[in-house]
Amino acid sequence: MTTVTDSEVLRDALGLLRDREEVAERLLASSAKHSFDPDKELDWDAPFEDGKWFWPPELLSLYDTPMWRKMSEDQRFELARHEAASLGSLGIWFEIILMQLLVRHIYDKPVTSKHVRYALTEIADECRHSMMFARVIQKGGSPTYPVPRLYHNLARVLKTVSTTPGSFAATLLGEEILDWMQRLTFPDERVQTLMRGVTRIHVVEEARHVRYAREELRRQMVTAPAWERELTRVSCGEAARVFSTCFVNPKVYENVGLDRREAVAQVKASGHRREVMQSGAKRLTDFLDDIGVLRGVGRRLWQSSGLLA
Repeated sequence: MTTVTDSEVLRDALGLLRDREEVAERLLASSAKHSFDPDKELDWDAPFEDGKWFWPPELLSLYDTPMWRKMSEDQRFELARHEAASLGSLGIWFEIILMQLLVRHIYDKPVTSKHVRYALTEIADECRHSMMFARVIQKGGSPTYPVPRLYHNLARVLKTVSTTPGSFAATLLGEEILDWMQRLTFPDERVQTLMRGVTRIHVVEEARHVRYAREELRRQMVTAPAWERELTRVSCGEAARVFSTCFVNPKVYENVGLDRREAVAQVKASGHRREVMQSGAKRLTDFLDDIGVLRGVGRRLWQSSGLLA
């Protein structure tokens, strides 16, 4: 593998890549201006408001299905509360994985570099986000919804063997689709004030994380050897399949009094749901396509996940 220094000029299909230290310096400046402490920023003592959603109804998995049309309004509100808890649980799982991958990424990097300092800043952000999600799940009164044990344990393997480009591709998968949904949530006055506050904080801080991951993935796809780029394509596609499978825990349906098997079948058959998920993933899939990640087996895995048409 050719050694590439940070000062070397690199280019990909999207143009010139910025110097790592320059990117990190800007992200650190933004972090200094726009970082939040959820414990102080949000009013955790305020009661939830009657008649407000925990998640926009159009983003719920069963929206506009035959089952949705038969549900009472109260049952729809309950579904929103439990799906929000499921998404929060998924978010915590992803962020714990991400923190470990970031630590691995910087392990051999110069500890005084801005690139490493920003990675540590992002880890601190993710710690606060995970605690924030856990607190809002607990306040909402829903159970946590861990991913199936199989995927929980497969993630142990990922954290051990993931290549650097694979780590950043998985990072973007976990961040960008939820970010798209949260950008629709925080300005929505139909949604609980606390949920809007949680999503606003997450959107602002995740924008920096996405920038960091995109810049580094571009760099890695230019400098990594061919075998590593191909492995990244396959692992990213498999991660997309797992992510779409785990997006809403099926126990949600049981807990709001619905037939689990029928609910899962209707979600899979829902054109609206497919459009929502593909719309949420489009900005990411366009980017991955541009930099050469969506090719071959990896592309087919993305298509089987339902996130790519």
